Amino acid sequence: MKIIVQRVAKASVSVNNELVSSIGKGLCLLVGIGRYDTMKEMEYMVRKVLNLRVFEDDNGKRWNKSVKDRQLEVLCVSQFTLMCSLKGNKPDYHDSMGPDLSQQFYNNFLAKLREAYDADKVKDGRFGAYMSVNIENDGPVTIPLEITPSRPKSPQEKEPELEHKID
Repeated sequence: MKIIVQRVAKASVSVNNELVSSIGKGLCLLVGIGRYDTMKEMEYMVRKVLNLRVFEDDNGKRWNKSVKDRQLEVLCVSQFTLMCSLKGNKPDYHDSMGPDLSQQFYNNFLAKLREAYDADKVKDGRFGAYMSVNIENDGPVTIPLEITPSRPKSPQEKEPELEHKID
């Protein structure tokens, strides 16, 4: 799982010139889901994102508060292209989770964020849509987060399925 975390003054997502979501000051997350990601990776990323200290405190001390500490907003954008590898000059996405499981995984990620924080402060784009993402980076501060799950040892082992479904 890969997430590009951007501290933003504001951010928004539109689809076909229609505003889908927007936030003020907070974090914009570009979320890539890997083919072998499980709930373990998801839960790690939720904790890491919500506790990442990229904001200043009330005394102006930098790198001292998290989005959760400051009660700011989070905008999540699914972005399978983060799982890209290159074959020459051509992007290859064999490391991304297939469309049959990735939407459920992404929705579970959103649900976990909302459960661990404040559901009203966590927004998202439109999964699988061609989105226009507007990000006004604050700083600029951009932090890549990545956790690599264990791959199955042999081709006979099944790819992991989601262990827990959140409705």
